[in-house]
This record gives sequence, C-alpha cells and structure tokens, in this order.
Amino acid sequence: MSSSSSCIVLEPPFIVPALVLVLVARDDHRRNNMAKSPLFLAQRHPRYTVACLVFFICAYWLFSSASPPHPVVYVNSRDLKDHLDIEERKYRAMLLQRRDLIKKYGPTPAQVVMFPPDQDPWPPYTVWDFFPPLYNCPHELDRLGALGDGGKWMCGISRIKDKPDCVIYSFGVDSSYSFETNLLQSTQHCQIWIYDSTKGDGAKSQIPHSLRHRAHFNKIALGAADRHAPGDDPQTWTLKSIMNENGHTHIDFLRMDVEGWEWETFRGIVRDFTLERMTPPQGAGAAAQNAGVLDREGILPFGQLQIELHVWNQRFQDFLEWWQLLEASGLRPFHSEINLVYANYNRHSGVELAEYSFLNVRGENAFIKDFVPETPDAYPSPPSPNA
Repeated sequence: MSSSSSCIVLEPPFIVPALVLVLVARDDHRRNNMAKSPLFLAQRHPRYTVACLVFFICAYWLFSSASPPHPVVYVNSRDLKDHLDIEERKYRAMLLQRRDLIKKYGPTPAQVVMFPPDQDPWPPYTVWDFFPPLYNCPHELDRLGALGDGGKWMCGISRIKDKPDCVIYSFGVDSSYSFETNLLQSTQHCQIWIYDSTKGDGAKSQIPHSLRHRAHFNKIALGAADRHAPGDDPQTWTLKSIMNENGHTHIDFLRMDVEGWEWETFRGIVRDFTLERMTPPQGAGAAAQNAGVLDREGILPFGQLQIELHVWNQRFQDFLEWWQLLEASGLRPFHSEINLVYANYNRHSGVELAEYSFLNVRGENAFIKDFVPETPDAYPSPPSPNA
C-alpha cells in the first residue's frame, strides 16, 4: 500500500474481495430500507394494514361530514319588524297603482297585451312593468355565482351564514353550479339539495371537493303532482313529497329554474301548503282585496325564493292570476333581472325570461326574524333579541 496519498489504493489481489464486501453492504442497506417502507410492511402485515386503512377512512368521513344541526328558536326584532311594516305599506299602495295601470291599458286583464307591438299608440310598458320588485330587502343584497347567466340575487346571506340548521334546495341547474358553490363557500353549515331531471349524483364532481359533503344530488324533476312510479320518466316529485322524503319542515332558500313548468308547479306548491281565506280581511288586507289580492291562510315552507320566469305563450290575465297567488301567500319581490343573454339570442321574441327574487314575509324564517339556539350552548355568541 502506498502512504503518499490520502486515498487507499488496493493492490490487485485485494480488489475482488473488497468489491464483494461493498456489494454485500449495499444489499443489506437496501433490505433495511425495504423493511422500513410502507409497501413492505403492508405485504408482511396485510390484516393490520387493512385495519389501519379502515380507521383512517372512517376518521376522514367523521371529521369531514357536517355535524348534526342544532335547531333554532326565532325571536322578534323590533327594528326589523318596523322595517318590514314600512315595506309592506309601500307594497300594498303599489297594488292600487297596478290596478289603475290595468284599467288604463286594458281596461280588463284579458285585454292587456304582454308586449305591445311597435306601432301607434306605442303604449310605454311591457308585462314586467306591472310587477316591480318594490319590496326592499331589509338586509344586504348580494349576487352569488358567475357573472352573466348563472348568478342569482339573494337578500341577507349573512342571516344564514352561521345558521346551524340551514337548508337550501336548488331545482334545475343546467351546466352551471357557480351559484350553489358560492353559496356553500359563503356559509358554514348550509346543506344544499340539488335536483335536475337530467343529472344525478355524478354531477357532484362540479362542486369543489372540500364542499361536497354538504351537497346532495338527485335525478328528479319538480312538479305539481307526484309521478315517480318505476316506469315514469322523468321521475316527478312535488316539493311537499321531497321535503317529507328528506325529513325537512323548512327550507331557508329555494331556487327554481324549471323551464316553463313554474306556472303549474307553483300552483301546486301553494295548494299544498296554503288555503283560501274563509273570512273577509280587515284593514290593509281589505285594501289589497280591492286591488285584486286576497290573502291566503297558511305559510309556505321557505324563507326566500329565487325563480326564473318564462312567459312563452302566456296571457296577461293568466300571469296576473299566478302572480297574485304568490302575493296572497306572503311572497314579496325584492329584485328582478331580465335574462339579456336569452334576449340577445332570441331578438325576434322579446324579453320573455326574467329572474325574480322573493322574500316570504309570513311565519318564521331567518330573513324576517332573529334566531337564537334552542339550547344556550348550541353555538357561541347568539344574537341578542330585541323585545
């Protein structure tokens, strides 16, 4: 061996044994690494591996799923009630103006043209002018979802942001889930049930993975009557039957875009949840009756409604009768948006589609009353009710 260098130089007789020692050492090192690898452990202990996988999957499901909702109790807010009373008086006064406008251009509803032709005497109105969204939202007003077609207007999303038992229904989603996604992102506990006659649970991939445990899908249509026997296509359910199936008694926000079936469908909803009033109204109700609106008894099972109206082949008197049915059931429009995308591509037919947002001013819901937890420790810092 040479001592003139810092490297060890092996003489030829020692090269082969040294190489053998190096290869053996490398093989031992590789085996030690394999013994430490998850794949090796899984091969050696398959039962323990399966048990660990089951444990981690259950833990993930448990912690990613929404906890059972805590019920709430609604309480009156004096300021909110005063605001709603002012808006109701304004809306009742508008009903008389509508009656006068019908007399001017009718003089009966059957004689009012939905969209007057471009000729003398050029009446300065369309059907939408008879139904203004005059009832101001008592909270913040937000448009959720994509710009253009797909976004929806909502009153007071802050009212359900932390509501533990928040329930959302959305019917008819087409290809856009931007509204549903934005709503889930903006709330902590809301669960959303999405229904479409052409899409099933596979559409869940349209919702971000972190939110999917709060989204539920079903391939059914909303209708005025139940038709969901094995041979029925599409499977059609009433809102009442769907709520019974889900175990729900109240919906915080209801969205509907059912492509022209809203007229028949909503008549069925009103019929299922309300009744014609049997006694004459008094006070403001009597004035509303003089304007053609007679309040109904009962409460619709949702706090807010967002619906797209399609007035294809509708007559004014039929539209008016349907709209008054909503008013008589406690719905007040606070926002409207003409579907200009449709109007642009169908210029020959006019502005036949419009999105309307309604507040339900009857009963108890998060948009017209404050709420507190049913039990004091249900969630922290409940709002303080005003007597």
